[in-house]
Amino acid sequence: MGLDNPLHIAFLLIVLLLVFGAKRLPEIGRSVGSGMREFKDSISGQGTPTISQSVQQPQAPPVAAQAPVAQSVPVAAPPAQAPAEPAQQA
Repeated sequence: MGLDNPLHIAFLLIVLLLVFGAKRLPEIGRSVGSGMREFKDSISGQGTPTISQSVQQPQAPPVAAQAPVAQSVPVAAPPAQAPAEPAQQA
């Protein structure tokens, strides 16, 4: 009565698809796979110790310590000059 029958496996996959949805199943598979890999490495002692991300990457300086960024200001076009009126002759 185990999962040796392909029909049982198909039924289980359909139930998982209905419960978790198509978007969540790949995420669940990746997390289970990485968890099994970490467990196997910890049991066998072959895995290299990982360094936390905070140690690997230096922290960025606070925003207040950075130089202010110059903002571009739109420049208005010079006003159009009216054509010069011809001098009136008397």
